[in-house]
Amino acid sequence: MTTTTTELTESSPADGAPAPGARPRKRSGGGGLGSYLLIRFLLIFPTIFILVTTVFFLMRSTGDPITAALGGRLPADQLAERIREAGYDRPLIAQYLSYLGDVLRGDFGTTLSDRRPVTQVLTTFGAATFELAVYALIVAFVVGIPLGMAAAYFRDKAPDAVLRVFAILCYATPVFFAGLLLKLVFAVWLDWLPVAGRASTGAEIQLQTLDHPTNIYLVDALQTGDGEIISDVLKHAVLPAVALGLLTAGIFLRLVRTNVIGTLGAGYVEAARSRGVGESRLLRKHAYRPALIPIITVIGLQIAVLLGGAVLTETTFEWKGLGFQLAQYLTARDFVAVQGIVAMLAVIVAVTNFIVDVIAALIDPRVRY
Repeated sequence: MTTTTTELTESSPADGAPAPGARPRKRSGGGGLGSYLLIRFLLIFPTIFILVTTVFFLMRSTGDPITAALGGRLPADQLAERIREAGYDRPLIAQYLSYLGDVLRGDFGTTLSDRRPVTQVLTTFGAATFELAVYALIVAFVVGIPLGMAAAYFRDKAPDAVLRVFAILCYATPVFFAGLLLKLVFAVWLDWLPVAGRASTGAEIQLQTLDHPTNIYLVDALQTGDGEIISDVLKHAVLPAVALGLLTAGIFLRLVRTNVIGTLGAGYVEAARSRGVGESRLLRKHAYRPALIPIITVIGLQIAVLLGGAVLTETTFEWKGLGFQLAQYLTARDFVAVQGIVAMLAVIVAVTNFIVDVIAALIDPRVRY
């Protein structure tokens, strides 16, 4: 009986060894990019569910939102009527299931203090928080990565010690305190930058008259094509971006320093060094990119830090974003608005972490396994 070449290739001997010339088969149990991304994507939903559920029951632990917001300001009969109309007199589990159904439809309720749909609050002020977070990340990258490489280059020398202390100060200093110091120095003493706000009054009026405003002031300013408005928007963004960005820059500095030092001691770097490659070239060509991988994986966690810091930063600089509004609604005890904003921030953090996981898996194959 004649055996074809194809049969020899696809079959294997009885002892389990691969046939001569046969192509090795892929292991079915190994991980891959597709399965890794699918698992990470599916984890978004339980994460959001747990966070939304936790926020709901924490908000209800103080009682119903109507009583919390309006108790003492309305007669007892009107307060009871408002509670009944809102459905807060029902069993807690019925309220919870109703809330989950509304959230799945994109309905986060209506604020109690100003009677606005929470989704409108999220879309109006969310763009401002997103803009501030982008500015802060830019500051973190511009400050943290070069200084981290400099600290690795001057390892265990005076510049390294100074930079490590700087990193600790950046991370340990409260955001609101850093913001107050920056305002005192650059806005009050030197009078270089505005004290607060996202733009001057005249610029805001022109930005709000655009046909299709995005509420991202830099984008809207670019639409006007007016250099003075663009400059005004950027000047207002400097201090809050630096105050919030330095918090993350300290983490980036320490991460880059640690990973660059580790990479400079790797075998392939030692081989390049033995061939006469200079230290500065080793730093730029061989140690820079591997040191960025941990930065990418940490960005997802830092988004949560930035959103948390945005509450204090926006309040300090009167930057009217979600953090600023969240502080206002907390003061008014408007728990419906607080619940909706916190739930949306939870969704943003979960989705951002998934995007970061995708980028990390594409850059570093080791992450997939």
